[in-house]
Amino acid sequence: MAFMLGITPWPVASALLWIILIVSALYLARATAHKAIQAMARALHRGFRTASKAVSRSQENLAARNRDVLLAAGREAKERVIEREFDRINDTVRKDLGNYSALHRSLDESIKRIEDDHQQSVNVPPDPPGWVEAVKAIAKIDEREGRFGVGNILSDIHKSLVKAHKEAMAAYVAASKQRHQLLREMRPGWRAIQKTLSRVGKNVDSLLARSVTIDRLMQEYEDIVHGQDRAVSVLSSSSLVNFFVSALVLTVAIGGAAINFSLIARPMAEMVGGTSLIGGYRTADIAALVIIMVEISMGLFLMESLRITRLFPVIGALPDKVRVRMAVITFTILFLLASVEAGLAYMREVLLHDELATSALLRGEGTATATSEYLWITTAAQMGMGFILPFALTFVAIPLETFVHSLRTVVGMVGISLLRFTSITLRLLANASLHIGTLLEQLYDLPLFVPLWLEQRIGHGGNDKGRPALSGRAGS
Repeated sequence: MAFMLGITPWPVASALLWIILIVSALYLARATAHKAIQAMARALHRGFRTASKAVSRSQENLAARNRDVLLAAGREAKERVIEREFDRINDTVRKDLGNYSALHRSLDESIKRIEDDHQQSVNVPPDPPGWVEAVKAIAKIDEREGRFGVGNILSDIHKSLVKAHKEAMAAYVAASKQRHQLLREMRPGWRAIQKTLSRVGKNVDSLLARSVTIDRLMQEYEDIVHGQDRAVSVLSSSSLVNFFVSALVLTVAIGGAAINFSLIARPMAEMVGGTSLIGGYRTADIAALVIIMVEISMGLFLMESLRITRLFPVIGALPDKVRVRMAVITFTILFLLASVEAGLAYMREVLLHDELATSALLRGEGTATATSEYLWITTAAQMGMGFILPFALTFVAIPLETFVHSLRTVVGMVGISLLRFTSITLRLLANASLHIGTLLEQLYDLPLFVPLWLEQRIGHGGNDKGRPALSGRAGS
């Protein structure tokens, strides 16, 4: 600095001289500097635009892959639901409508029997009495021929008429009673037919309701197969809901596993030793974790064998007999492990009781204070928890499957959002690079305001001097 200010006897003059030299150098290099700034700005612009396009293509590829994964998962889930509905319809048809032929035959027999009874119960008018013919015969008798015997004949007819009337009324009353009895016997048949038809109607209505559900599911399945945007949005929303719900259930399951670990960690220390270490961790803790992991694994295999979950396609593809055997074996192992945990929980309570008794003896309080008549309640509760928790952890397979399937979609959606944000940021940086180049040009010209002002004034003056001369020559 002293050297730079010492080129002249006057430091101020030296500083002004240096300023003039620097401004002159910057002014002479102005065009080249502007080109360099513009080239750098355009290079940054092209680089950021290229990066933004590359990120956009990656986003599109990831969105297409996530869409395919989402549609495949939705199609698989919908197929499982439709398969279950068809199984229900099959069971209904086999159980309720499988004996339709026998039911039809029973209805035919009942209807035929009722028709026969109805035909028998028809009110048939009695035959006309015989006196009608007798009266006709008497009417044909000549007055001369029948004047002596007509009275007797009429008296006999009157007696026969009275007798026939009584017999006809008795027969009519007996027939009416028989018809009423037949009609009375028809009521159970009608009730049976009504009950049967009502049951058939309910079964048919159930089938119709299930058919409507299947139609709706098939429509949704077709939308998924065709890749409709509405189906994709619905599947995305359901994936998010399933992800958070399954994560919540898995969190609860982790809490249950922690409680299970606390139940068996202490007695495991007595079995394998509390001072031994494996990789810096207590052997008892590792053994307890291994037991819990084995229980969870057996639960997963049990659910896979029962085809409740489909995390392992190999297990689902096994023959039915092999799957049943596998289910029995895994359940047996799980039952034995649960029994072992119940014994370890009991051992834990005994150890705690012994520690309390030992502490009381060391304090000189005696063993009476350390005993309790309600100790069996806590012991039974811990044994019950140790036995039930392994079976409860078995159902972790269901939310785990949902979490794994929904995790792919959620990770893809998060990746798409990050790539979209990165692409927008790079595009903004590309546009900003051009404006920054213009700003750098303005900043470069800022120290050069004096020569630029002189250049502008000289240029305007030359133009002003030239214009009158041109006008003068034009006027001459």
